[in-house]
Amino acid sequence: MKVAVVGASGYVGLELLRLVLRHPRLELAAATSEQRAGRPVGEAFPALRGLVDLAFEEAVPEALARRAEVAFTALPHAASAPIVAGLRKAGVTVIDLSADFRFRSLEVYEEWYGAHKAPDFFGQAVYGLPELYGAELRGAELAASAGCYPTGALLPLVPFLREGLIEPSPIFIDAKSGVSGAGRKLEVGLLFSELDGNSLAYKVGQHRHTPEIEQEAAVAAGEPVSVTFVPYLIPTIRGIVSSVLVQTRGGLTTEAALEVLARAYADAPFVRVLPAGEMPRLQAVRGSNFCDLTAVADERRGTLVLLSAIDNLVKGAAGQAVQCLNLMRGWEESEGLLEAPLAV
Repeated sequence: MKVAVVGASGYVGLELLRLVLRHPRLELAAATSEQRAGRPVGEAFPALRGLVDLAFEEAVPEALARRAEVAFTALPHAASAPIVAGLRKAGVTVIDLSADFRFRSLEVYEEWYGAHKAPDFFGQAVYGLPELYGAELRGAELAASAGCYPTGALLPLVPFLREGLIEPSPIFIDAKSGVSGAGRKLEVGLLFSELDGNSLAYKVGQHRHTPEIEQEAAVAAGEPVSVTFVPYLIPTIRGIVSSVLVQTRGGLTTEAALEVLARAYADAPFVRVLPAGEMPRLQAVRGSNFCDLTAVADERRGTLVLLSAIDNLVKGAAGQAVQCLNLMRGWEESEGLLEAPLAV
């Protein structure tokens, strides 16, 4: 299947190129970059020298549709919507990695992101979190790949909401991300000399992933959910570690909570529920599509701490998008994605 990667010069785009190149069913047909149009991919990015015999081009949906059956769109929020609309009109299957098609409410989207630039296509995408929406993804032609922070928070949280084992509000999420999550851009706060040996919270109470988490948590709970979300930058390139703090209904032991997770993800190839006492760590998931989970109960207070670790560029973005495509086409879910993490 011939594939176009739209927005291929960012960190997520580069990760998509890497994953497409190794996927046994995919052939890279086009890679777009507005800033680098005309430059050979291997020249602009030496890591891909000798692996990609293409030049970057501008994102023109009609031209891409003549060469590609499917497109991964890794463009900024709002910029993605019109490109996705053009690709879909031309009959191309699309997995979009922006927030433009993740929401169920246009009003909520526009409150956080501004006016939608392809409202005719709003609401047509399947939310791209395969462990939660695998059945819906099969046969779909448009998927909205879940955000990185929502992936790290929802995977440990949803099983407990679905079973009614925890209170839907308040839920507190503390998540720490490597700097690649901020994108490939020049910004003082992202410079090595500013971030090395440093850590800071940002966009507290204002992060755009908050309504996405609340939306999907509410679907799982069957009632509104209130989330307080505190994201941090940490001095590493890849990865997100998340702590989700909730109040239990009737109390849970650590062993019982781990059984809930094990039951929920018994057939999920990329979710690993850790033994009691072992904590998720970035080193164990780096470069992979795995999500490591655990749970720790504080029986004295009737609270539960849910913890996860993912690679934000893989399970939080590019790998998840490929996982969505595998399901959309009826292939083995793990095809092209099963690889040992970069442990050192």
